[in-house]
Amino acid sequence: MPETEEAIHKQILELGKKARRASREMMGMSADEKNHALLAMADALERRKEKIQEENARDVSEARDAGLSDALVDRLVLDDKRMAAMTQGLRDIAKLPDPVGRTLKSWEKENGLILEKRAVPIGVIGMIYESRPNVTADAAALCLKASNAIILRGGSEALRSNQAIADALQEGGSATKLPADAIQLVPVRDRKAVTSLITMDEYVDMIIPRGGEGLIRAIAENATVPVLKHYKGICHVYVDGDADPEKAWSIVENAKCQRPGVCNAAETLLVDLSIGEEWLIRMAEILQKRGVELRGDEKSREIVASMLPATGEDWHTEYLDMILSVRVVDGIEQAVEHINQYGSGHSDAIVTRNKGRQEYFGKMVDSAAVYINASTRFTDGAEFGMGAEIGISTDRLHARGPVALEELTTYKYVVTGDGQIKE
Repeated sequence: MPETEEAIHKQILELGKKARRASREMMGMSADEKNHALLAMADALERRKEKIQEENARDVSEARDAGLSDALVDRLVLDDKRMAAMTQGLRDIAKLPDPVGRTLKSWEKENGLILEKRAVPIGVIGMIYESRPNVTADAAALCLKASNAIILRGGSEALRSNQAIADALQEGGSATKLPADAIQLVPVRDRKAVTSLITMDEYVDMIIPRGGEGLIRAIAENATVPVLKHYKGICHVYVDGDADPEKAWSIVENAKCQRPGVCNAAETLLVDLSIGEEWLIRMAEILQKRGVELRGDEKSREIVASMLPATGEDWHTEYLDMILSVRVVDGIEQAVEHINQYGSGHSDAIVTRNKGRQEYFGKMVDSAAVYINASTRFTDGAEFGMGAEIGISTDRLHARGPVALEELTTYKYVVTGDGQIKE
């Protein structure tokens, strides 16, 4: 019998209370204690591997019976390789520098007060995600390393897998100084649990949704807790008239084709009128040989007649597929105007040898990551040298771009005096 909305809310409220208490305890944990907990959790994942994969097999079987696509089913599977990567991920996070307690800035006032801006945990993180059960371990480990408690709510299609992983993490942490409720999983499938979690301001400090645009938009529109998000990745590559032709062909091909189903893949190609028709003709040949469907504006189709006509909706679309919109523009100003109008603020690139245009693009494009003569595919915490990440943010507050350990902290001021009083 389904639980009532009131019963579910009470259940989630209890998770919040426990998480808040755990977050207070975690503020006192040392770096060594947190690393010890992470390594113990990795060991527990290895011990429970068979149980986790048994539960995962049940989820996968149920997903197939429910008619989920092969791509979605594949995201659910925890084979030996993915289990090993998940376990190693915890050990890698243990090796990273502790983000908590860093002095971000310090100064002394004329009255002798010493002010220190210090990195501290955010508190309680609510993580809402779809499909991939390995996110359970990744998110928990990152939040733990930054001394945050976490409440995890995975997709209903992976509930058994997520629960088995969470049980292993809790078992590993129980042998260390990690508070018992530092890692909790929402145990019910009902969507009413999400409503309770995202409106529980008293106990949850930030919500991080990870999944499709529909999920993220629904959470952002209904949450009263702050949400760190990105809706989609409409990424552009602008090929300037002064681009190195060979580098431009390579960068565009990589940005579109290397892995088209991810948020940092290129969805629109902007080509400067002055680079010449030959460059675009050759680019189209390269992309079409790779199986990319090209949708061009009127000028592009005059040059490459095989392109399909682009509609107004194409400029707004994140394809996540082997499809690319193409537009010929008259100068960098028009390219930047297009990006700022249609882009999602994720990742955008320029290919040019002109230093002035490099600087203009870097200054005027309003995105989380701006690339000069490089593929957009590098927007990733590991590629940025941050280690693991919990997601990509296209927000402006409080984090932008890859959200890694430093972005899972906030700060406070510690002010030291010697009897000073305000006159």
